[in-house]
Amino acid sequence: MDIKTIIKNNIPIALINSEDQLITDVQSALDLIMTVNYETGSNRIVLNKATITEDFFKLSTCLAGEILQKFINYDVKVAIVGDFSIYTSKPLKDLMYESNHGKDVFFVSTEDEAIERLTSD
Repeated sequence: MDIKTIIKNNIPIALINSEDQLITDVQSALDLIMTVNYETGSNRIVLNKATITEDFFKLSTCLAGEILQKFINYDVKVAIVGDFSIYTSKPLKDLMYESNHGKDVFFVSTEDEAIERLTSD
């Protein structure tokens, strides 16, 4: 895992780059939150969709809700970057839509959009 920190609008953002899946369950999400905070001091994270287990995107597993709740509980904003057009589940699309209209979790298609969302309040 490679963590790069950028600053935009005086806000540090951790850009996570990894060939491996980093979030496979709730504990691994917590580990990532703590590692990023320790190494960067940032509470804003950009993750590539590939770093998250596909089970996250199957709402029947309840994994998405449990993981996203941890990010919110620890006051960490996260933007997940990727192509989400492959998903046909209406509940998942609704979750992404509602998240994108909130202020803590975003599902976006580019890293630039992720940075923009994480730095605008």
